[in-house]
Amino acid sequence: MSNTIKIAKWEIKRNLKNKSFIISLFITPILFLAFFLLGNLANSDEDQSVTTVYVNDKLNILPALQEAVQLHNLPFKLQKTGIEEDKIEDLLKNRENTAYLFIGKQSLTDGVVPVYTSDVISPMFANQIQLLAEPLKALQLEQLGLSKNQLAAISKGIVFEQSTVSEISKTEGGGGETEKILERIVPGAFASIILLSIVFSGMMIFQSASQEKKDKIAEIILSSVTPKDLMQGKIIGYFLLGMLQVVVFFIFIIPIVLWKIDVPIFHYLFVPHLFLFIGIALLGYLLFSSIFVGIGATMADIYTAGNFQGLVILLPFLSFVFVGPVLTDPSGLWAQIGTYLPFTSPAVLILRLSILEEWPWAEIVISLAILTISVWIFMKLAGKIFKVGILMYGKNATPKEIWTWIRQ
Repeated sequence: MSNTIKIAKWEIKRNLKNKSFIISLFITPILFLAFFLLGNLANSDEDQSVTTVYVNDKLNILPALQEAVQLHNLPFKLQKTGIEEDKIEDLLKNRENTAYLFIGKQSLTDGVVPVYTSDVISPMFANQIQLLAEPLKALQLEQLGLSKNQLAAISKGIVFEQSTVSEISKTEGGGGETEKILERIVPGAFASIILLSIVFSGMMIFQSASQEKKDKIAEIILSSVTPKDLMQGKIIGYFLLGMLQVVVFFIFIIPIVLWKIDVPIFHYLFVPHLFLFIGIALLGYLLFSSIFVGIGATMADIYTAGNFQGLVILLPFLSFVFVGPVLTDPSGLWAQIGTYLPFTSPAVLILRLSILEEWPWAEIVISLAILTISVWIFMKLAGKIFKVGILMYGKNATPKEIWTWIRQ
């Protein structure tokens, strides 16, 4: 075990001195933040683009319109004007983000308010201006002689709210239901990031084993440790490197999430079933890392990988085939198939548990059992392949040769 730890430490130190790893360690959260901040910058630029709206108010409704602008936080600057409709061309010519409204008695009768805009106007203006209809509608109803209570009732409108029979008993305590959803989604998202990060770091084992063969370092290392120690040390070392990537990612991302989303993330993250999510992610890593370290040892050079080795690299992405069916029907047949297949089980199971209100514990236990047994089997197989493949030079092993090593 001491040799395994030494190999793990060696892999960690070697990668932390590698410029490519350091760049990849920080590039993902930096790119995420860059796209996030650019999106917010674009939104802020759009928010700063205030539209000047001239209102020819014949109904003395401008104060109510200004209240609507403040209520809906519209980027409008309302200004009262006496300019008539036949002279608006001079008002709007050679201007940007400028509009003109004519509000008279005819507007209440016909239900139409003429709006004229400059040639350059915000693309959101057409939708935003519709929010100013509320005061006009209220004035229209008031002229019908309705009381304030009647006006309030009509203004609310009628909404059809649909619920299934099974949801009727859950209508009380809506806040509690929201908490339950967040208690599933937040740990699920956390475990997904862990799974993704350590699987990507596990793929680095693929390259590591191949590179050591190419540089003929493997023989030197194996003169001091056994192939089993070398393989296990790599798996542990790259697992810790993957966790380091997770830590760096969250150091960058969590402050932004807390800033933009008014949700106590840590309150919903540290829940008992978080350990189940993390356990699923770790089993997924052990499965893929054992496959990668074994197959990586069969390659003379990662850049000359054969079709067989290339297909193995794509195994973690097989889960994407089930994303659509799982989101559509998380309890359906395809979701169950994805749960039981060891190569898709980690990602599909985490996704399902993040969506489902009631967890299918029988399916969870069966899936974890299949996944655990698969990890044990592939660890054994990887050990046999690694023991022979790491000392084979000059060519990529064929599937037939790999099968021969497994049978020995």
